[in-house]
Amino acid sequence: MKLSAVDLSPVPAGGTATEAYANTVEAAQQAEALGFTRFWVAEHHGMGDVLAGTTPEVLLGHLAAETDSIRLGSGAVLLNHYSPFKVAEQFGSLDALAPGRIDAGLGRANGSPASDRALGTDRHADDPDGDHREKIEAVVSHLYDDFPDEHAYSDLTIPRSDAEPPVPWVLGSSPSSARIAGELGLRYCFAAFIRPQFAVPAFEEYREAFEASSRPGGLNEPAGIVALNAICADTDEEAARLRAVAEASYQRLRRGEVGTRPSVEEAIDELGGVPEPTPATLDDDEWPRAISGSPETLAGLLEQLSDRIGVDEVMLQHVVSEPETGLRSHELLADAVDLDPQ
Repeated sequence: MKLSAVDLSPVPAGGTATEAYANTVEAAQQAEALGFTRFWVAEHHGMGDVLAGTTPEVLLGHLAAETDSIRLGSGAVLLNHYSPFKVAEQFGSLDALAPGRIDAGLGRANGSPASDRALGTDRHADDPDGDHREKIEAVVSHLYDDFPDEHAYSDLTIPRSDAEPPVPWVLGSSPSSARIAGELGLRYCFAAFIRPQFAVPAFEEYREAFEASSRPGGLNEPAGIVALNAICADTDEEAARLRAVAEASYQRLRRGEVGTRPSVEEAIDELGGVPEPTPATLDDDEWPRAISGSPETLAGLLEQLSDRIGVDEVMLQHVVSEPETGLRSHELLADAVDLDPQ
């Protein structure tokens, strides 16, 4: 099994974005040393006091200088806010900084009405799926210089290295994004920590819609990643205790409190007790929003869920109150799945 990670750059309680970015750098360096396949950073807007991950293209440039071999990417850059050409230029520049190591994770999401207005984003597209597909195609065409000669953009060039161009990934949390990825013959990553109930139907849609692509960046066969909220500790009971932060944060989100993270003690108090440990074996129709366990238990859970949708790479996301908790979780799990450390 391959492991990867996505990081949201949460701002520590009473801290600043400077500390958040330092924690992200440490997490990326640890992931590289542990043998993780890739490390992605996220994009959220309008809540910089709690989530500093607003501009993956900027943070990735810094991570490129602070790492040597791990693949780096966006999880995701939100295409509905931007020009495909500008996104391609950004990722071409990143490729020049970290040749052959860049993933262009392409997604979409609306934020608050205020943040969307500030970004100049139209929240009411007539054909959102069609618009998203066209933007993805345009980014890929720019990245691989693949516009036909008669196209208006055929003479435009972007910065690049002499290594493999940035690899395009379609990211999403619904069957509609999966269908777009399949029809374009691109790689697909599903965010099961957002909508776990759609993980299986999304990958079914992806494979059913898949069309082999001979275009640069395309695939002959489907390839995917599932992103899971997972926390590992020495015992199932301790891991469940740590998972309380994710469970309480989700309850807060449903109340409109976006991005805040309680301490473990606060989370347990808000939940009315410590969550039950995640069972070592899940029912066929069971896919929790967050899972936890000892190294042995969690490794088994990751295998169950990845097998369910037919992928061999899991991207880890966690909601923890202390960055050290996340680092320890990755360390334990990397050993449990027998990654090859550097």
